Amino acid sequence: MLTHTSGLVGDQECHESLAATAEMLAKRPFAFQPGEKWEYGPSLNVVGRIIEVVSGQTYEDFLKMRIFLPLGMNDTTFHPSPEQRRRVAVLYQKNKDGQTLVPAERWHGIGKPDCVPNPSGGLFSTAKDMFTFYQMILNRGQRIVSPQAVRDMTTLQTGDLATGFTPGNGWGLGWCVVREPQGVTGMLSPGTFGHGGAYGTEGWVDPVKQRIFVLMYQRADIGNSDGSDIRRDFQQRAVDSLEKN
Repeated sequence: MLTHTSGLVGDQECHESLAATAEMLAKRPFAFQPGEKWEYGPSLNVVGRIIEVVSGQTYEDFLKMRIFLPLGMNDTTFHPSPEQRRRVAVLYQKNKDGQTLVPAERWHGIGKPDCVPNPSGGLFSTAKDMFTFYQMILNRGQRIVSPQAVRDMTTLQTGDLATGFTPGNGWGLGWCVVREPQGVTGMLSPGTFGHGGAYGTEGWVDPVKQRIFVLMYQRADIGNSDGSDIRRDFQQRAVDSLEKN
């Protein structure tokens, strides 16, 4: 499930609850036998339900009590407050003319008061909170998970399977792992790990050079953000600036 090699593919929408979603996914035919290939899909929604069963908490409460509150991530939530909602960045997509931008709607009712917390996407956060989370992982767990868990999550788990949204990547447990830096990852070290969000958010950790990259921009239906020019340029400029100093 955590490596997206489960065979579960298709939309990542949650219906009614994570329990109902897991039941629905249990009836969805496999697109391939588990372990045969990599394809990004709704497996994390099943993982979210497993967390609820094991912990006895809702997925949202588990994240809040075990991660967000201990780390002081006060602006990370599935349900923004009225004050937080005023600070939510506008999401943009291309206009019909292909040359200008217009506001867009978020998918699956994300952020609405009655939305189901979606493990496949739906958290609202800030650059500061994202950095705090990534710094915890870079610090080998820092009170949240064990150093061994961090190693397992950020170590290649998919062998020689072609994975990820850009060339040269493998997959850990929930994380994309850079095997062979190239193109948009050319300035990163082998073993860099991270993830891209549905609307362009990018977060990557280079454990060799002890660097964290957080890029937050909001766009819909404008291609693969992991392979975007803006991601490549942002990372390259950051690396150039650091190495000049």
